[in-house]
Amino acid sequence: MKAIHNLFEKVKPSFTEGGKWEKFFPVYDAFETFAFVPGHSAQSGAHIRDGVDLKRTMVTVIMAMTPALLFGMWNVGLQHYKALGVADQMAFLDLMLFGAWKVLPMVVVSYAVGLGIEFIFAIINKHSINEGYLVSGMLIPLVMPVDIPLWMVAVSTVFAVVIGKEVFGGTGMNILNPALTARAFAFFAYPSWMSGDKVWVNTGGEAVVDGYSGATILGNLATTGQAGTAYADWGIAEMIIGTIPGSIGETSKIAILLGAMILLITGVASWRIMFFSAVGALTMGLIFNAFAEYAISPEQQAFMAVPYWQHLIIGSWAFATVFMATDPVSGAQTEKGKIWYGFFIGFFGIMIRVFNPAYPEGMMLAILLMNVFAPLIDHYVVEANIKRRAKRLKLANA
Repeated sequence: MKAIHNLFEKVKPSFTEGGKWEKFFPVYDAFETFAFVPGHSAQSGAHIRDGVDLKRTMVTVIMAMTPALLFGMWNVGLQHYKALGVADQMAFLDLMLFGAWKVLPMVVVSYAVGLGIEFIFAIINKHSINEGYLVSGMLIPLVMPVDIPLWMVAVSTVFAVVIGKEVFGGTGMNILNPALTARAFAFFAYPSWMSGDKVWVNTGGEAVVDGYSGATILGNLATTGQAGTAYADWGIAEMIIGTIPGSIGETSKIAILLGAMILLITGVASWRIMFFSAVGALTMGLIFNAFAEYAISPEQQAFMAVPYWQHLIIGSWAFATVFMATDPVSGAQTEKGKIWYGFFIGFFGIMIRVFNPAYPEGMMLAILLMNVFAPLIDHYVVEANIKRRAKRLKLANA
């Protein structure tokens, strides 16, 4: 490490004021502070909570996502060879290599495009490069179907970073989750690639056996109108383990749970948001179960009849709740606000999922909706605290 530090010190004069590459100092600073703790301290106005800076926090989140990434790569290979009918003949390494061949280019494109834009904005505005995209760059490919073209990933990333983040002032100022902004753009701009029907399993251009659609469980519910169809193909254990079609990072609930434990133990994510998102989802699921017989269409009835607790293990509820709803920038900041914020994400996520068979998932829209209302929730929580304290003060004076 000392040799690397000496290298940074050797080239530093070229990037500081008066140096040959002065205007690229934000790029140098980004790499130096990523590798080493900054050697300077705040002079005034600092509010220190602990010794963990933003880069280390982002690295912790990436570590939490790693189980979902690795399992996602393996599952991409599994679903590919299942489609070809030869999965039982393939070794673990074969599945991982195929999955890596499909997934890693998406990760590379996401980081290259996103960080490239961040560097450009930092150089133009002459400010330090923020670390927020370290997480967004991993999240974007994990919430995409594996067969989406790389240029669509790139365009979606550009939209997310420029429109969803930089126009608001960069990291810490955005009101919407950047990764979900990228997914929302891809969904509305390229709906045929994001519909969940026959695009979630890569077949490598080879013929697929008749009857194999590769749609997600929610996609099957939407297209067949029969709740039983989804569960005939995939059992509860498969839904939990994750050996089902879906976006790269969302299928394995075990891998997501491991990530949640890392985030909670390190104090990076809020347990209130996770827990009350589950409460909200279960509440909405129970309501739909109670009124399933009054559904106006077979498709809607299929969704409403899904056992309320199974909404937590199908679709993207788990991944979205753990890694996106807990975004500290776009989410609620007050402790009581996090309770209502999480509850309504789960509540509206299942509501949208059931009432909109054309798009059989609701967590993306629910989180983006609550991102917009998070400041309002915090406002009313703070106002309620002020009124309560003012009332106590008035009683004390009396």
